[in-house]
Parts: sequence; C-alpha cells; structure tokens
Amino acid sequence: MAMENKTIYTESAYKKFAEELHRVLKEPNIKHVNLKWLEPRAKAAGIRTKYGSYGWRSAISSRIAPKTVYLGSEKVRLPRPTEDQKSLIAKAPDELEKVLHLLRTLPFFHIRRQMGENDVYNPVCNLIVSEADNTNYRLGFMWGHTMFKLKKRPGPEFFMIHIPEEHQLRQQVLVLPEVNINIALGTDYMGENKKGFLRQAMWSADEKGMLGLHAGTKIVTVRDAGGKLKTYGVFLFGLTATGKSTWSCHQLGLDYGRGEKTEVIQDDIVFLRKDGSALGSEDNFFVKTDVEKEYQEAMYNALVDRSALFENVMIKSNGDVDFMDESLTANGRAVLQRKKLRVNIKGKMVDICSKSINLPPLQELDGLIFAFITRRNTIMNFAQELTPEQAVLAYLWGESTHSYASQPLKAGESVRIVGTDPFIIGSRAKKVNRFHEIIMTLVSNFPGKVRFIQYNTGGLGEIIETREENGQKKKIQVRKVKRVPINLMAQIQRGDLRGTNQYERGILGTKEIKVCEGQRLDEYDIHNFYSEEQIQRYIQDLVKGRRAYTEEIDSEGLREEILYAAERSFRIDKSEKKEQISVPGQAAEAKPPTHWEFKSRPKRDRFWRSK
Repeated sequence: MAMENKTIYTESAYKKFAEELHRVLKEPNIKHVNLKWLEPRAKAAGIRTKYGSYGWRSAISSRIAPKTVYLGSEKVRLPRPTEDQKSLIAKAPDELEKVLHLLRTLPFFHIRRQMGENDVYNPVCNLIVSEADNTNYRLGFMWGHTMFKLKKRPGPEFFMIHIPEEHQLRQQVLVLPEVNINIALGTDYMGENKKGFLRQAMWSADEKGMLGLHAGTKIVTVRDAGGKLKTYGVFLFGLTATGKSTWSCHQLGLDYGRGEKTEVIQDDIVFLRKDGSALGSEDNFFVKTDVEKEYQEAMYNALVDRSALFENVMIKSNGDVDFMDESLTANGRAVLQRKKLRVNIKGKMVDICSKSINLPPLQELDGLIFAFITRRNTIMNFAQELTPEQAVLAYLWGESTHSYASQPLKAGESVRIVGTDPFIIGSRAKKVNRFHEIIMTLVSNFPGKVRFIQYNTGGLGEIIETREENGQKKKIQVRKVKRVPINLMAQIQRGDLRGTNQYERGILGTKEIKVCEGQRLDEYDIHNFYSEEQIQRYIQDLVKGRRAYTEEIDSEGLREEILYAAERSFRIDKSEKKEQISVPGQAAEAKPPTHWEFKSRPKRDRFWRSK
C-alpha cells in the first residue's frame, strides 16, 4: 500500500469512536425494542398486498458499494481504494464525530437479534436505526425477520448504526471491522443492514479459523445409478443475479416418491469449517423477486405467502404483486420465510426446508459438492467437472460477465470477484489460501467423497462487436445468446448428483458435460456456434483476464501451489510462445508454463509477473 494511502487513516479516531459509542447507546433517546413493537409501526407505512403481506419502497434501491470503506489497521483496509473512497476515509474522523452527535440528538430504536444457531459461533447483532422518519421502522422489522431470537449462546457482539437522514451528498458506509461496528449513512436500503452484519460475521469467522463464504447450502438425497439412496451436501457459489438463491431453493425435479428430496439450508452466507461442515447465518432469506412459478416453484410459493415482506416490488393499486415488472427498479427484494419454501408433490404441499440451518460434517454425508455458478454467454459449457486445483481457481477468479440487457456499455466484459464475494475485508489472497487449505485437506481425508462442478447459467453463442458511430465506440449485439433452459440446468444438476452424467475434456482444460441423464447435448457443442479462430480469440481474452486478475490477487500473497495451478490452466491459449523455466528444488516441467518469470522478493522465494 502506497505511503500516501496510509496517511489518510486515523486509527486513534476509530478507537475513540468505539469507546464513546458504547456510552452513547445508554442515552434515553435510544429505545430498546423488539419485533412486536416494530410490526404495527412498520405496517402503518407499508402497502398491503392481496396476499395479506406488506411491501415498502426505498429511495435507494441497492447497496452503495462504491461508497463503502473499511477503517482500521492495515490488514483490514481496501487494497485499492478509489479517489472517492480515499476522500471518505480522510473525512471519516469528522463524520464519526457527527454520528455521535446525531446519536445523542435524534430519536433511535435499538433491536437485538442473533445470527446463527449452533454451539460455536452466534453473533449478537445490535441494529440502531434513526426514528426521525417513521418509514424507517421497516428497516428494523424486515431485517429482524432474517435473524433469530436471542438465546444464551456464544457471541461475539456486533453493532450497526443506520441513519438514512444523512444527506445523500455525504452518503457512505463506514466499516470498522476490528471493533465490530458498521455505519450506513444517507441510504434507506435494508440490504445495507443485512450485508453489514454478514460482512462483519464473515471477517470475524475468518479470524477464528473458519472461512466465511458467499454461498448457499443444501442437502440433496438422490438414488445413484445403482438405485441406492445417497445424501450429499452442496455448496452453491455465485455473484448476484447468477442464480445462487434460485438453485439453492430448487427441487431439481427429483423423484420424491422414491425417497429423493432437496432440503434447503441457506441461500447467502455460511461459515465453512475444516471438517466440511458449514454454520448457517440467517433464519429467513432476502431474495431477488424476479421469480416465475413454473421454474422457481418453492420460492414463488414463499413469496405469495402472507408472511413475505417486500421492498421495491411492483404492488398494483388492487394489491396484486407483479414480480416480473421491473419498471421502477431491477432490484425488487423480499424477506421470505425459509419454512414457507414448498412444492406440490402429487397434490400435496411438501416443505423443502431443512430443520437445521447448518450443514453437517462430511463424515456424516455420502459426499460433498462445491458448485460454482457463473453467467457467461459465449464459449463456456453449461457444466464443467473440476479437479480440486481447478476448483480453487474457480474460487479465486469468481467469474461472470456483464449482460447486454442490464449493462449494454459493459456487455460481454468479465467480472471477477474472489469467491464471488464482494464483502471481503482485508487480504483476498488469504481467503483463497484458506479455501485451498480446507479443500485439499478434505480431499485427502475423504478420497472420492468431494466433487467440484462449475455451472454456467448464461448460455452460448453470443456475439458482441464494438463499432464506431458518430465518433463514439458503441457495442452492438450481432447475435443473441442461446440461453440454457432452466429445465435443462435442473436436469444437469440432478444428473450430477445421481452420477449419471458423462463428461469429456473440453476447450477450457476442464471436463465438459456431453451426456445428461442419457441425453446427448450435441446441439450445444460450441463448434456449432463459432469457428475455431473465433474460439481461440475468446480463449485468449479469457486467459488474459485471468492472468491479470491472478497477478492482482497475488500481490496480496497467494500460495505457490495456486500460482502453479493457474499457470498450468493458461496453456489452453495455444497462441502464446512457450518459454521453459525452472523452479528451485523442482525438475523442469515437460510442458513449460507460458510467459511468466520466476524471480525473488524479500521473505519469499518467488515472484512471478508477465513480461
């Protein structure tokens, strides 16, 4: 980190704020309330739907990630803050003083809830929200329903201050991880509360030797090719809008009459332990509501229950709810009750919710599957079977792409976020290294019981060209993507669990699906969409992006094994001139890596960079 970035942090101010905050929270203008107190006040400002549920609108309809900063010692700071973020960091001491003033002055309510249900790690979450505007009651009411009642379980204790009334010119989120405090200012989006606590919990879990994951979990019971019932734990990683919640809550067309079933556990954040178990975080889910009954039955049934709580969803004048109308915002959300996830099986409504929010250890299961969901539209197969090393790279790269429909100016451009987790505090490389350690230990201790798959919920065949019009470059969609049908994706996942799919080595160095439950997928062969020359250009672009991102994360300290796995993966680009290198203490490889140099730097044996 450059010296000029270090000087904008004032650690003494953060410590002083934390000490003063705990005194201020005892002031009489801060009411200590519960959900029962909040319910009538929140509903008074809401809209009642025909289902008997309630909905609200927020002025800010998504998280303000570009205005979120981490304050504290060097290990928690943003690795590459923008100029706007640097300005927020420099002004943070004054803003923290202002927050204390507002806490002493305005009316506030304080609600305490618990995250998790286990004997190890259950953060106590304190949400303190300004009561100056009565529409703010919904913030505590909605968020409170995602968490549990307080029980006598181990902490730690987190605090979240939310003051929507701060002027939007000073809109920001201040995160003080080392003192367990988050502050949201100038935004009334409930997602800031949810993610504030979950972000803090992931960082805290990492500090305790676990690994916070932006992933859903479920238990799936299937009959294998021999007809024997097998029970698998499943992790589903994915960026927002790639289908993480959808597939965490999908029943996959399983045969319930033969004992097959899906048990939904979590859809967002879990804490992975070294034995393969994962502690859950939330009681209920805050989901995106662009849901169709035909394809997402369980989620739809929970959303039309009277217990659902909507934010920025289209509620018509007659109380009808249109989940697919995104004319006001493309981020309609709802808190849905996990226990209301139900599907119709032969005329009977069946719950698909697990009794526990925790995934059991691997030794209690027949296997564990780590599934990485991406959304790409060109040459990536719908399903790829990964080796453990390739799975670590999938976690490292956390890939997806911008959509032409949602972001035409960036259409086709890759998005890469470690672990598909935009809430990482501190070193991203540390997260990748921990994931590598846990994965390799599980694979070693439980041979044949851990599998890794990447699913592409986008499609194939899209062509986007950049053309110049009136002196400006503009992206033109020459050919639309051929989307993967949802029913086919369900069939692919079902077949992977049953062990009936067939994979062969493909163009990206992984095994690609060729036969799904006896059905050949020849119509989706990538050579039906592109020439060999086009395919190689897409591969070159993919490798270029992966290499640059690997180098960026390595600046934070990746393990050598991960770097070598990445280098081997880059060989899918046949256009590069190969160059032999030798590694101290190892024989030269038969097929040398591409054009990365092996050098040295203080306290480490190697440093690689592109020429």
